[in-house]
Amino acid sequence: MRTLLDLILPDWCGGCGALGGSWCPECAAELSRGPVRVRPRADPGVPCWALGPYAGAGKRAVLAAKEQNRRDLAAPLGLALAQALARLRAPDRPLLLVPAPTRTVAARRRGGDPVARSVAVAAGWLIDCRSVPLLRMGRGVRDSVGLTTHERAHNLRGRIITAADPDEWGVIGAKAQVVLVDDVLTTGATVSESTRVLSRIGIVPSAVLVTCAA
Repeated sequence: MRTLLDLILPDWCGGCGALGGSWCPECAAELSRGPVRVRPRADPGVPCWALGPYAGAGKRAVLAAKEQNRRDLAAPLGLALAQALARLRAPDRPLLLVPAPTRTVAARRRGGDPVARSVAVAAGWLIDCRSVPLLRMGRGVRDSVGLTTHERAHNLRGRIITAADPDEWGVIGAKAQVVLVDDVLTTGATVSESTRVLSRIGIVPSAVLVTCAA
């Protein structure tokens, strides 16, 4: 029973490992310092922002959500994203959050998509905001670990596709401020290809926001 409870409600912080709760005030404060402007090697053509570097609480929380199935971390990560979005968003405009796509095999292994979960939480904290999974990974995308910037771009080229009716979402995108959201920004290959695909259907992101930038 204790093991089951630990899976549902872990008693250690996903950012630092401290006992007493799934997310501690110190880690929450660390992720609330941003957003900071970052400039990836593969420029997506829109401003990129991160809650912080790929280190410390942010890195550990992202890895725990991905590799340890810490679904509970969607709540604090989503709140941190919402706080940053509140600073970045334009006044008097609806906000459309688009989660960056993930490989189907990775999502299946993780019991779902951690990025989509966090983005949905973020949207719930903000007025006139919605999260819509407009993108998905096609077949043939390899794990990007160890690939160069050029190899990552080639790996994704033509393999990120839209998951919605372009006419329907093009109208919504024209009215809203669109932000592409991901967990980690390394070379910028994923957000660059995602931005290109969205722009092709008339949805032009105004910014990219990630939890961590490497």
